[in-house]
Amino acid sequence: MIKHISMKKILFINLVLLAACTSTQVVTTPVVQNPATVIDGKLFATIFQQKAAEYRALCFQAYNIAQLRLDNYKPTTNKPRAIVTDIDETLLDNSPYQAQQVLKGRDFDPVSWAEWTAKGIADTMPGAVSFLRYASSKGVTVFYITNRDGKDKDGTLKNLRSYNFPNADDAHFLQKQNTSSKEVRRQSVSSSFEIVMLLGDNLSDFSALFDKKNLDERLRNTNFSAGDFGNRFIVLPNPVYGDWESALYNYNKYSYTQKDSILRSVLKTN
Repeated sequence: MIKHISMKKILFINLVLLAACTSTQVVTTPVVQNPATVIDGKLFATIFQQKAAEYRALCFQAYNIAQLRLDNYKPTTNKPRAIVTDIDETLLDNSPYQAQQVLKGRDFDPVSWAEWTAKGIADTMPGAVSFLRYASSKGVTVFYITNRDGKDKDGTLKNLRSYNFPNADDAHFLQKQNTSSKEVRRQSVSSSFEIVMLLGDNLSDFSALFDKKNLDERLRNTNFSAGDFGNRFIVLPNPVYGDWESALYNYNKYSYTQKDSILRSVLKTN
């Protein structure tokens, strides 16, 4: 009798253990998380900027064309000649800052950006220094129209001077004032100088036609201005940030989750 009861207990224990193993297999099914498209995308773009020989080639191409246009330029007024240039991702390479941010899972923020610009240690974009020194040797004045603001000024001029960029001084440094639009600052230069060309990585560096415009307007105005690109407008590549990205969000501030949804929704898949 005792032996019979023990066998029942053993059978019962085995059934319990089997049930427990089966339950464990069900609850350990992995849950797949959506990737952080915004941050991961900026990481990949930053690596492209830092490591791709093709990126470097695009920069050289832009400045080679700029020199060709300068050599062939025929003045239309008696005003002295000038070149208007943006700074970030046009003359100075801020990819180390971007790398720091994405590795922390963050996008741009004004506090960390001010800390970065104050250091004045950004490297130069390929071809930038040699071209602007060449332009200066030909009697062309350089104006830096940037959306860096007052607190960035000292670090920025220190950075430009460390590479001997021409005209890197207060008189030729036109920082952001009340608006991000550069149109008024461009007009102030053109009142006294004949602008030979404009250099930038963002279309609003060239014309008010691109100030805070939506995606369709940007494309239409690019088609309208097609003849200026490679002539008066010299565009540097920037896959990391710019109005091209802001326009996707209609210049609104969204969470990473909302941005992720928007990015996925605009992809062309067929």
